Amino acid sequence: MTDRIVGLVLLLLAIGYALEAARMEVSFFTDPLGPRPFPYIIAVLVGLSSLWLIARPDPEPAWPPRRFWPVLGLVLLSLVAYAYLVVPLGFVLATTLEMTLLSRLFGARLRTGFLSALAFSLGVYFLFTKALGVGLPAGRIFG
Repeated sequence: MTDRIVGLVLLLLAIGYALEAARMEVSFFTDPLGPRPFPYIIAVLVGLSSLWLIARPDPEPAWPPRRFWPVLGLVLLSLVAYAYLVVPLGFVLATTLEMTLLSRLFGARLRTGFLSALAFSLGVYFLFTKALGVGLPAGRIFG
């Protein structure tokens, strides 16, 4: 039953996301494809995944033990904070901090988690900015 409830909630979110994407206004001077299809692709993938959960639920889903719930709550709070901090702190710094925290929460050593997070952040930043030409925030605190 829990899979079907999660599937229904995700389906409603996918529909709402697609409706919001339909309201998105795109500049006239964008490339031929533009940013418009990407929200629709996400909405379709989430919608299909939710339909899978509704149609084929796990007969005996296993919830994590209660001792992990505070950690999962902290993960959720950190992701919300990340969404608010990525513009003021910049992509690289915010992502490095977030990935370091997540790696610590899941048992990595601080040094290993930090170095992995920094490498990931820099790699993704250069992939998006240089290879794909997508601008990512540099951060207001850096001017």
